[in-house]
Amino acid sequence: MSQLLFTPNQRPTIGVEIELQLVDVETMELANRIEGVLKALPAELRDAIKPELMQSYLEINTGVCNTVRDAGADLRGKLALVDGAAESLGLKLFWAGSHPFSSWRDQKVTADDRYHRLVELMQDVARRLVTFGLHVHVGVETGDKAIMVCERMMKYLPLLLSLSSNSPFWEGRNTGLHSNRSKIMEGLPTAGLPHLMRNWSEYVWLINHLVNTGFINSIREIWWDIRPHHNFGTVEVRVCDMPASLDHVLAITALVQCLVQAISREIDEGTFQSEYHPMMVQQNKWRATRYGSDAELVSTQDFQQRSVARVASELVDQLQPMADELDCADELQSVRSLPANAGAKQQLKYFEETGSRKEVVRRMIAANDWRI
Repeated sequence: MSQLLFTPNQRPTIGVEIELQLVDVETMELANRIEGVLKALPAELRDAIKPELMQSYLEINTGVCNTVRDAGADLRGKLALVDGAAESLGLKLFWAGSHPFSSWRDQKVTADDRYHRLVELMQDVARRLVTFGLHVHVGVETGDKAIMVCERMMKYLPLLLSLSSNSPFWEGRNTGLHSNRSKIMEGLPTAGLPHLMRNWSEYVWLINHLVNTGFINSIREIWWDIRPHHNFGTVEVRVCDMPASLDHVLAITALVQCLVQAISREIDEGTFQSEYHPMMVQQNKWRATRYGSDAELVSTQDFQQRSVARVASELVDQLQPMADELDCADELQSVRSLPANAGAKQQLKYFEETGSRKEVVRRMIAANDWRI
């Protein structure tokens, strides 16, 4: 069996990855045009702006950032270049967890050996992955701590999904879900909520077992809602839909950074964590998937239902001292506004007003103010 060496981080540094859709400026349909966009970008951005499984979207990665403000500045600079390249080709960037009407059947797989091996292994389960998410990395010191933080972060994942919910449509239909993306992702055999593990050694054993038995091709095919990342030395939160704007991205990033660092400090201080049944998290994730920011989430402490707005507001109050320490107080305060302005709500409102999913895409793009 091979070893997985965890790269230690002594500070809760941040890395943010956003997956954005390429849509035709006239039809608002997904456009399989990634190659043209990449060719129009400076070569030095090749490691930060990457193709993904399908040719109709791309991923933008920040460098290693100390603060949420730094991450925002990093993303704005790269977005300006990508947006300019896209517009020169008659394309727009669309921020959402799914496309309201373009079909997965019309999307082309990116010319990459890894992606073609994945499609060969997964077949239509992989071909249907025309979904778009936000991934937030936060640095931790050791692999064992990463495992413990992942376990203790589980109960917050449904809240993060609720706040980011932004995929109510699929194949030209209103699905009745605020995050249909989360159900598409759960079709993968190694996605969804992670298995509970006791330490880094158990995680390494599991990854080796899955690779050696041919269940996955590599560790990169672990798509859990939260996972340790040994190369970066981080806890990576992957549960979120792609939010509707950069401001939403930065608010959620601040919440994730504060939560991870608060849990990390509690672990260092020997805090006892009360146990809760994994089905409680599963129940709340379903509520988040179905109702988004209108969900009533069940507390793991007293088993009472509370609105997303109340849970988010109370958590912001609790984490305010940590936000002051991490210099993200303003971004954390912005979390309070997310329940009323989640992307799924915006999309459904625009569709109710216009009856047009094409107009939904157009209005969502027009409302995005990432340049500010």
